[in-house]
Amino acid sequence: MRFVGRMSKAGRFWVIEVPILDISSQGMSKAEAYVMIADAIEALVNRRGFRVQVFPGPGPEFEIGASDEAALTAFLLKRARQRSRLSLAQVAARLGSRSPNSYARYEQGRAVPSIRKLSQLHAAVSGNRDLVLSESRFRPPADVSPRPTP
Repeated sequence: MRFVGRMSKAGRFWVIEVPILDISSQGMSKAEAYVMIADAIEALVNRRGFRVQVFPGPGPEFEIGASDEAALTAFLLKRARQRSRLSLAQVAARLGSRSPNSYARYEQGRAVPSIRKLSQLHAAVSGNRDLVLSESRFRPPADVSPRPTP
């Protein structure tokens, strides 16, 4: 699983963002911006061994993937819940459950949702946003390193 990001030039800097995670950063070069967005996500996920891989694409788009998809999915749900300013109990109620633990196990990465369940969870935490799946347009090179070197 990968998430799409965008990059643009703003003065001397390259501004880089992953909209679905509501994370942005910048760098003096494209390569530095890729490293910065990966570092930002890794720091926020804060799990031992969790690494983000950046897949540069043609034009302003790129994709990010991770060494641990469960942790990345958990982070997606947590960021969406925080963006919506919902408590775990409120999300559980939206899902028809009395127990916040029923939702929290997904947000903690202890359970990995199916695509159908992920859609339900995302709808509960994102309200007016849809989760859209698409195939990747970018093919990683045969020997992809964790990050482009600056």
